[in-house]
Amino acid sequence: MPILPDAFLATPIAHRALHDRAMGRPENSRAAIRAAIAAGYGIEIDLQLSADGQAMVFHDYDLSRLTGDTGPLRQRDAAALGAIHLSGTDEGIPTLADVLTLVAGQVPLLIELKDQDGAMGPDTGALERATSEALTTYDGPAALMSFNPHTVRLLRDLCPDRPVGLTTCAGTAKDFPILSAEERAELSRIALADEIRLAFISHDHTDLTNPRVKALHEAGLPILCWTIRTPEEEAQARQIADNVTFEGYAA
Repeated sequence: MPILPDAFLATPIAHRALHDRAMGRPENSRAAIRAAIAAGYGIEIDLQLSADGQAMVFHDYDLSRLTGDTGPLRQRDAAALGAIHLSGTDEGIPTLADVLTLVAGQVPLLIELKDQDGAMGPDTGALERATSEALTTYDGPAALMSFNPHTVRLLRDLCPDRPVGLTTCAGTAKDFPILSAEERAELSRIALADEIRLAFISHDHTDLTNPRVKALHEAGLPILCWTIRTPEEEAQARQIADNVTFEGYAA
């Protein structure tokens, strides 16, 4: 598996791009992506699957928080989603292909695939394949990650030339309310790192003192973290993490 390029460690990564709703830049929007590029930040985006199998750049499963519409994103096709305006803008929900064209390799792109299984299980594949297809001709720095280990395994096979990592946290009941204690413990142990060679993990910044994170770091695994919201949090996180994913201030 490819290692994580230095570009992902050299500059802070804007969480869901450089979003500011008051400034007309919603999360994962083209406006937020353009602002991040202009500021020279790396960009983190989220992917969900449309009804017709397209990778859509959107964080939530439901449309209501970020648009004037309601209902599950997965029940609409890409064309319909592209016609739904993100709140406060005249922009529709972009596809991954749209974002790749916009970024065009100018800054590193950290791509998180949201869990499509519903329980971090093995019922995956469509979003991973759509992501791989969109990235086929992309020449810029792009890294892939997910909370779901099954997704990460599949991405490793589908995208052998891309660095693939795991999004991680303490694995509490608050983090994963529908999972059993045993399933949460498996995720919190970051057991996948013992099974396959990860390029990085992106860990919850409130749990960076976790001994498992320290051990992985000492073994040479790059540690990213999420989501930093103040300069003070950033200073604390950087005592352990190699880079930060941030929002709400200028990192």
